[in-house]
Amino acid sequence: CKNLFSSDEWICSSCGHQPKRLNGIEAHAPEFANGGGGFKSEYFSELSKLEAENFWFRARNELILWALRIYKPNAGTFLEVGCGTGFVLSGIAQAYPEMAISGSEIFLAGLSHAVKRVPSAHFMQMDARQVPFVDEFDAIGAFDVLEHIEEDESVLAQLHRAMKPDGVLLLTVPQHPRLWSASDEYACHVRRYTRLEIEEKIV
Repeated sequence: CKNLFSSDEWICSSCGHQPKRLNGIEAHAPEFANGGGGFKSEYFSELSKLEAENFWFRARNELILWALRIYKPNAGTFLEVGCGTGFVLSGIAQAYPEMAISGSEIFLAGLSHAVKRVPSAHFMQMDARQVPFVDEFDAIGAFDVLEHIEEDESVLAQLHRAMKPDGVLLLTVPQHPRLWSASDEYACHVRRYTRLEIEEKIV
């Protein structure tokens, strides 16, 4: 019904709508929970085994933590959109034990791993094109997510809306369209970015 409200409960004060719960997780887009597109849910089990030992995932976590320290060191609330298996959030939770951390993922298959990996975080099933928050988070992260979604500008607008006025958005995306390869197709990418393109879409 588009009503805006602030509450600890997910029940609309206007129409009474409440998100479903799937496998104990609040689901804001249940129609996509097992086939949301943009990725293959069977990849999550493989990823969960590889991430902690893979140099690329470890190095990316270090860069994300560096950026958070530099650009929003006093963040009290953080949302990762497209959190996958929770590997990034596990690093953030360890570095910032007092921070209120949330993670969203369109696929329940990813969240089943994330909940085990970061039990202190709040997780939800959500479509990044329809974010149910306004002025909520000090920092939002989307790490290698935008390239999977056709409507990337719509997603960026939703994330901007969900941040507090002085909030910070942290992004990672694959660079250089000329590097497009079979690996991008395997990963279900729809694009790579130039620096100018991502800057124009953010502004």
